[in-house]
Amino acid sequence: MPSQALNGIRVIDLSRILAAPFCAQLLGDLGAEVIKVERPGAGDDSRSYGPPFLHDRDGNPTRDAGFYLSCNRNKRGMTVDHSKAEGAALIRELVAKSDVLIENFRTGVLAKYDLDYESLKAINPRLIYCSITGFGQDGPFAARPGYDGVFQAMCGMMSVSGLPDGVPGGGPMKVGVSMVDILTGLYASNAILAALRHRDLTGEGQFIDLALLDCGLASLSHYVQNYLISGVVPERRGNGGFGGIPSQTFKCSDREIFIVASTNKQFGALMKVLGKPQLATDPRFDQVQKRIMNRDELLAILDALFATRPADEWLAELEAADVPASAVNDVSMVFDNPQVQHRGMLTHAHHPVTGDMPLLRNPIRMSGTPIGEATPPPMLGQDNEAVLKDLLGYDEARIAALKDAAVL
Repeated sequence: MPSQALNGIRVIDLSRILAAPFCAQLLGDLGAEVIKVERPGAGDDSRSYGPPFLHDRDGNPTRDAGFYLSCNRNKRGMTVDHSKAEGAALIRELVAKSDVLIENFRTGVLAKYDLDYESLKAINPRLIYCSITGFGQDGPFAARPGYDGVFQAMCGMMSVSGLPDGVPGGGPMKVGVSMVDILTGLYASNAILAALRHRDLTGEGQFIDLALLDCGLASLSHYVQNYLISGVVPERRGNGGFGGIPSQTFKCSDREIFIVASTNKQFGALMKVLGKPQLATDPRFDQVQKRIMNRDELLAILDALFATRPADEWLAELEAADVPASAVNDVSMVFDNPQVQHRGMLTHAHHPVTGDMPLLRNPIRMSGTPIGEATPPPMLGQDNEAVLKDLLGYDEARIAALKDAAVL
């Protein structure tokens, strides 16, 4: 059974790629009815972002890449060519019966088809219209295209990621995951929920203008705030943190582990595990601020100590001493973690082509309106007839005419 938290909310998802579809997926996870509208024939660009592609029951690749599958569960699927007058009119009919519209076309594109906010507000004053673009609706860059890596570079995220200059492999580095896209999707879903609450109180819809550049910059948080109050540009520290010390990876005799022992209590426990309890009271290291100031000296000592034994031996002792630590896992190891298994982060859905399909579970847990079983990402246009019949009351002849006109 799907979540009931957003039961009764209908979302028209005109978006593609990642940030905006991810936002719509979150709303679908929470129980909203999400209707994903794609281009006939081609669909969402991300369907082709493979390999890998989903395989059918016979092991043959389908047209749907893992990228697409990652951000389109819990949606119904339609194909509509909004560049045709009949297609744009159909979308306006859907909007008249909906609560939220999400789109990520370049600024001004949808206005050409009377699918911009002002046009749709006239049809449905209660509509929440969320536009996600690279640079926002205004400003000197508003018309530019952009993708996650561009924004990681522009907002400063790359400048604080990676190894320091002067060491092998040093230099700015992109975060592996499309982090600006993911963060923008989270910001967008929060904004939509707030706008729905405001509409509940006032009856008024509104326009939400979200820019990936803004969201990427906002996500730098304490890195930027530290700069604003000090004027000092943050340096790259590789796998080291910017809080207390130590907070980073260490190479054991077989593999790497990550440790955070930033408080005095944690640092003291760590020193006992390492067989150097005297370092906890050493005047160079006996306070958080001193450990930060003497970072390089302390890390050289810790590097040498951790290198003497294998990771599992250190991790067992660190856990017993209540020092936060983990092996550095790759994705293939994550689902062997007993805590990940207990929390059920791997779920499954029944896909009409492939059968059982593994999916990541939404991590939100709610006592009153829990998130239920997921429906698989829709195949291209799979719900065309059902939506047109059930929601708009179209008959077979009208649907056939739209197909003949290549609107669907």
